Amino acid sequence: MLLIQKSAELIDIASKHKPFIKKAAAVSTVLAGARFIYWYRQKQKNALKKEVATSTPNKSKKDTVAVNRVFFKRLWQLMKILIPSVWSKEFVWLFLHSSALVSRTFLSIIVADLDGRMVRSIVKTDLRQFILDLLKWLGLAIPATFTNSAIRFCESKQALAFRTKLVEKAYHLYFKNQTYYRMGNMDGRIVNADQSLTEDIHDFTSTVAHLYSHLTKPILDIVLITNTLVNRSRERGANHKLPGLISFTTTFITVNVLRAVSPKFGQLIAERAARKGYLRYIHSRIIQNAEEIAFYGGEKAELSLLHKCYRSLVKQTNLIYLQRLWYVMIEQFFMKYMWSSAGMVMIAIPILTAKGYAENSSEEVMREWENKPEHEMISIRTEAFTSSRNLLTTSADALERVISSYKEITELAGYTERVWNMFEVFDQVSQGNYERSSEPNGNCGPVVLEINVIFLCSGDVEETDRDIILANVPIITPNGDVVVRSLDLNLSGGMHLLITGPNGCGKSSLFRILSGLWPVYSGCLKKPPPSSMFYIPQRPYMAIGTLRGQVIYPDTHEDMVAKGMTDDDLRKILETVHLYHVVRREGGWNTEADWKDVLSGGEKQRMGMARLFYHRPVYALLDECTSAVSIDVEGKIFQAAKDAGIILMSISHRPSLWKYHTHILQFDGEGGWTFSELDSDTRYTLNEEKQNLEAHLAGVPKMQRRLNELCAILGEGSIHKLEINGENGSDESFQIEDTPLE
Repeated sequence: MLLIQKSAELIDIASKHKPFIKKAAAVSTVLAGARFIYWYRQKQKNALKKEVATSTPNKSKKDTVAVNRVFFKRLWQLMKILIPSVWSKEFVWLFLHSSALVSRTFLSIIVADLDGRMVRSIVKTDLRQFILDLLKWLGLAIPATFTNSAIRFCESKQALAFRTKLVEKAYHLYFKNQTYYRMGNMDGRIVNADQSLTEDIHDFTSTVAHLYSHLTKPILDIVLITNTLVNRSRERGANHKLPGLISFTTTFITVNVLRAVSPKFGQLIAERAARKGYLRYIHSRIIQNAEEIAFYGGEKAELSLLHKCYRSLVKQTNLIYLQRLWYVMIEQFFMKYMWSSAGMVMIAIPILTAKGYAENSSEEVMREWENKPEHEMISIRTEAFTSSRNLLTTSADALERVISSYKEITELAGYTERVWNMFEVFDQVSQGNYERSSEPNGNCGPVVLEINVIFLCSGDVEETDRDIILANVPIITPNGDVVVRSLDLNLSGGMHLLITGPNGCGKSSLFRILSGLWPVYSGCLKKPPPSSMFYIPQRPYMAIGTLRGQVIYPDTHEDMVAKGMTDDDLRKILETVHLYHVVRREGGWNTEADWKDVLSGGEKQRMGMARLFYHRPVYALLDECTSAVSIDVEGKIFQAAKDAGIILMSISHRPSLWKYHTHILQFDGEGGWTFSELDSDTRYTLNEEKQNLEAHLAGVPKMQRRLNELCAILGEGSIHKLEINGENGSDESFQIEDTPLE
């Protein structure tokens, strides 16, 4: 009973103080919501810090993506590339874009005035004036719509011009000093250069052009519309200082609150771009190695890796969406509702305090205003309210775009970091500064590690007319593995070198050093210029283009004509390598096809040798380049190369090629090497003896097994009993023991 009585008293008190309780509940709800948003933001920040620490554990604070001094410095340097001078095409598009934005701002003010006049004529029931204003409004729509379309057109053209400028710069650096090769083999900071050269540049330039449009026009709107409203307030004797103070206070609070709660969109966008690029890299690996994966049946492993990388990208994208959810909610609360309330107050104050004339107006103007009928004053106030509201709405929208652009600026910071990093790495790699990275981690992204042992490129490289001299030159892989600590070699005219050794001993690595692909870490290398050496790998590269282009690669048809070469000369070259039938088979020199699929393995190798006869270098670096060619054709090609005066440096295990070389360089696979003259006749004799011994010894284990079986069956011993270690006749090692007869 007491409980019921107390409940009734509480209900009675609540009904008496209902307005106060509603306000308290509303305030409590707002505070609880703010507390929840703060808790959620802290949770997301901690998760983001943990994610960044996991994905990039060695990344320093200076590399954090943010809108700071570093960002503006990098953006300024990139803008110098985008707009090199005031006479450039890019600056012309910038000027046209700016002119369209200024024109649109003035048109907005004129349209607002016409709206006010139309409303005034409606209030005054002046049909004639309303029709005239409506016709003016429709006539103004033509230049207004054209201006809107011109703004979008200029923005697109400006973005395209910016992208073209950056692409030209990036391509120049990418192919400078063979950076495209060194990026993937010597350096590991950018795993997917194709992503940086395409999507990152496109995103950066599009965002720059978009932000210019979405910042310039709103700022112009704010400046010109504010000036218009202030002048009109002065003309009507209204208070314009208080609305300005309200506007400043509202904007100041909004900017600081949004800046305080804004996530690090730049860092999030940069991480998403990195994961998107790595997913694209995995797809390209599958395409490039489709045949090997199919032979191994590796679909399950590759599918698992793709799913893993895609889930990593989805996780990062969802994180961005969640961050935007709360940020946009707070942003819209301030810009839609807070600003609308402040805007109504800002409009109401000048109208309520307006005298109808300026303070310095004459007595005649004052009497004229005071003697106006009430309906005329109502129509004038209505016109002022409508025009001011439209102008203030446009200004508020402009200010909203300026403030909301901070989110886009943070995203631009992410794109700027990616593009700047690309140019920085390209420049450093072209100068010979490399950094290796580890394999991708569990988050499907590259992790740069510190290398404790740094190899300095302190070797000397000198050019000679013909000779090749290596003095104490080590062979070191990009990973830092020392294959050969010191190599001394001296090749002069007439010396044809054969290089042999087990896999991974440094044979192809020597060719990479001679070609300039790998640096000389110490010692001295003297060699002819790159144009005097021509490298042919085991799998020759087939370019996109005509059949003629395959023979003369990397020359173009214009280069071929400049050298005085004709199709008849190419015919003789193909006849030398026994490949002219391809011209007849495929329909002529100008036939275009995917030659890596059209030509067989042997035909592609012979096409590589055809390029050798076309370019006629001093040295030919041949890396197992005729392994798929028959021995008789191979011999004719090598003899033709020697007859043409080309010095051969060949990696091969075929004894049939020994007679075409005068010297031999043998690697033992453990860092050692020997260099000597090659006596092909003696080597043939020794090789034949070796093969005979191998053939005889191959049957000994089987014969000994049978002997042991017979001894066991007969219960007798043997004069020599062999203990065999090994199974199934493979890799047996045995020793002979003297066993006495029983």
